[in-house]
Amino acid sequence: MSQTDDIQLIERLRAPDPGEREAAFVQLVDRYSQRIYWTVRKIVVSHHDADDVVQNVFLKVWSSAASFRGESGLFTWLYRIAVNESLSLIRSRRSSLFASLDDGSGFARIVGSEGLFDGDAIEKALARAVGRLPAKQRAVFTLRYWDEMPYEQMSAVLDTSVGALKASYHHAAAKVEQWVRRDVSGADFSSLTDDVEDAAAGSGDGSGVK
Repeated sequence: MSQTDDIQLIERLRAPDPGEREAAFVQLVDRYSQRIYWTVRKIVVSHHDADDVVQNVFLKVWSSAASFRGESGLFTWLYRIAVNESLSLIRSRRSSLFASLDDGSGFARIVGSEGLFDGDAIEKALARAVGRLPAKQRAVFTLRYWDEMPYEQMSAVLDTSVGALKASYHHAAAKVEQWVRRDVSGADFSSLTDDVEDAAAGSGDGSGVK
């Protein structure tokens, strides 16, 4: 959808007519819920948790649409809320599910039981490896690798400099490659390492989201 369409949608969400606001909200959910869901799902892992996060995202959008100033695009604003809600959930669950992610066991269990990744062994090994990353770094990896989001847009979503994001992705991808190589011998990492080399070349200040 074009930026003009999004601007019109936001204007309708602010309309004085309750019926117009509700119709615009339904359209917003229909337009973005699946994209938001799959991004959130790859960060929080569980389908149940992802559903909860997505509901919270759109509740926040509904309650704060009137205060949205449009300094960033609607898509960027939605993703910022989604990532923040995902990270908040992970922080609140560190004592249970996410405490086991250090060794990948919790993530591996959900990958196997919920069908998050139904691909080949390498794809599932990649999913397990990403689950071992720290929460913020997992979000960086998800937005860059799976969503193929430009660094400039990631910077707006995560409120982090482009240089720091490139460095963070470089560190994350190096860890993921190492872990997957241990998991699956002979894995092909050409698409991953190409992006890592680009990130390393342009990481700027070298600081990362770790």
